[in-house]
Amino acid sequence: MTDPQQYCQEKAAASGSSFYYAFRFLPAERRRAITAFYAFCREADDVVDECHEPAIALAKLAWWREEIGRLYAGTPQHPVTRALADAIGLYDIPRESLEEILDGMEMDLTQTRYADFSQLHLYCHRVAGVVGEVAARIFCYSQHATLDYAARLGLAFQLTNILRDVGEDARRGRIYLPQDELARFGVSAADILASRATEAFRQLMAFQYQRAVDTYDRGHGPVAATGSQSAAARPDHGGDLSRPARCHP
Repeated sequence: MTDPQQYCQEKAAASGSSFYYAFRFLPAERRRAITAFYAFCREADDVVDECHEPAIALAKLAWWREEIGRLYAGTPQHPVTRALADAIGLYDIPRESLEEILDGMEMDLTQTRYADFSQLHLYCHRVAGVVGEVAARIFCYSQHATLDYAARLGLAFQLTNILRDVGEDARRGRIYLPQDELARFGVSAADILASRATEAFRQLMAFQYQRAVDTYDRGHGPVAATGSQSAAARPDHGGDLSRPARCHP
């Protein structure tokens, strides 16, 4: 039988991401948890990127939804979910978070255009913001502001990825830049596909860039304010927002 931890480690290493090397500096318990979670995200992402038949990809995502159900019922089958089994209780990872990540992946299969930023924001939250929130749980956050920061940082990262990959995504049939903003700046899908660096396109991209920068800045503010409080002054949020009881440095 495949060793779950070894499988997740190999999955994370094969991604070529620098995240994998950062994980190695964590305490063993958290390292295993974040590696398993990262492997889960890679599995879901690979369904979208590597499966060229949408119907088959949707069927695979449906299987992963069922597997999440088995995970929370205590009967996971896949090496990734078996590796996650201890982490979901130890770090209080909500089932809804893993399901929402799959919702975001499904959007990539069923939606190639975004009418406005509210639609794009939902997509970014599902594929990146929720990932940040789960990571914050594994890293043992102690303030609710940290969850807000993690979600906003995930949004900023995803907006940055969209800016980086505008041409590549367009060639795959996906345009993430909001349609109402393309119209406002006078940029068409044909302009993006043809990689025409018109003045209108440059202005559009400058607008998108500034929004990403502002998102980074807004994310740092609440955490900086929280960090300046004394331990005695920090609020005790309790319940679902509290530091997981078994989470320790």
